[in-house]
Amino acid sequence: MSTRTTLIITLLLIAAMTIFSIAVYDQLPAQMASHWGVNDQVNGTISRFWGAFLMPIISLGMLGLFLLIPSIDPLKANIARFRQAFNLFIVLMVAFLTYVHGLTIAWNLGYTGFQMSAALLPAMGLLFIFMGYMLTKAKRNFFIGIRTPWTLSSDTVWDKTHALGSKLFIASGILTFLGGFFGGQIAFWFLFIPVIGSALFLVVYSYFLYRQETGI
Repeated sequence: MSTRTTLIITLLLIAAMTIFSIAVYDQLPAQMASHWGVNDQVNGTISRFWGAFLMPIISLGMLGLFLLIPSIDPLKANIARFRQAFNLFIVLMVAFLTYVHGLTIAWNLGYTGFQMSAALLPAMGLLFIFMGYMLTKAKRNFFIGIRTPWTLSSDTVWDKTHALGSKLFIASGILTFLGGFFGGQIAFWFLFIPVIGSALFLVVYSYFLYRQETGI
């Protein structure tokens, strides 16, 4: 996907979020539900203005950052080698935030006949699966991928860590997706354990790969 196409799609999604929020603004409560606990109970609120417009603002900021990264990374030539996959990730991330925004607005409009975890986790799972795919394409850089002191010091360590990391993230995505069918606390563990466990393991794995390569 080209950067121009990425920009057009993401700006349209952000515009859709903004227009939707403006259209229903007067129907939203003064204090909006903004956070749900592991039991799918609301445990955090936010003012109506921020509840309606915070996600579009965050999405616009993230888009700007994502588009800036390839031009400021010292290893920008490596990012160019997987730029199409990265652009698709940008679109999927903004689409995910648009989905979250839609769920939040719907809930605050009174459409509460769903479990937030059951609605969110399948989408998060698909995002993790794509992240796993992108890891197979990522080349060594300072912003995108599994960045540890050891992966950043060696192309070999980077490639081997990302080869395993892609499999772990895809597996984590599948488990997260399945967790959506359970909802509640069980769904939380389907997300938390594989994702955190994979991240911690990959840090240690990259260290031992580096030691193996350098003999240090």
